Amino acid sequence: MPKINGNEIRPGNTLEHNGSLWIAVKVDHVKPGKGGAFAQVEMKNLRNGSKLNERFRSADKVERVRLEQKDQQFLYENAGMLVFMDMETYDQIELPADILGDRRPFLQDGMKVVVEFYEEEALSAQIPQKVTCVIVETEPVVKGQTAANSFKPAVLDNGVKVMVPPFVGQDESIVVNTETMEYSERA
Repeated sequence: MPKINGNEIRPGNTLEHNGSLWIAVKVDHVKPGKGGAFAQVEMKNLRNGSKLNERFRSADKVERVRLEQKDQQFLYENAGMLVFMDMETYDQIELPADILGDRRPFLQDGMKVVVEFYEEEALSAQIPQKVTCVIVETEPVVKGQTAANSFKPAVLDNGVKVMVPPFVGQDESIVVNTETMEYSERA
């Protein structure tokens, strides 16, 4: 595995530190008035989700890990476990439902998901950035209200609440950005 200097760490990098795998969530480069510069790195453990703040000087070496990404298809949920199928080999794997965090409601049957592996161990899963959902409950469209830059609450078919523009009505399909949990456009 390649070693990088402490000042080369960027958010999203996967690192091996203290015998565990961590993802760099936030990186601040600090140059104090006295002493050498360092990178203050907020890291999240990929296996158990614990967080750690660590300082790395530019002379410190840390191992950067490359994760293998594979396309998987979501099949079904069974007892809190999500079952995915490799689209090339048709092998099935089970991952805990909480691996997706707040994006779990956007997972749909047959959806293509990118699962990241480290030596045959599945560590994370990413759903597509844009997902189409149907609005099941929102206020009715009011004529003349579209000029203002205002949004109204809406409940989607997966139970998630988002803010939508006033011209979008009930039973319409919309595209939701799963990273920001916001309305993107009409479908």
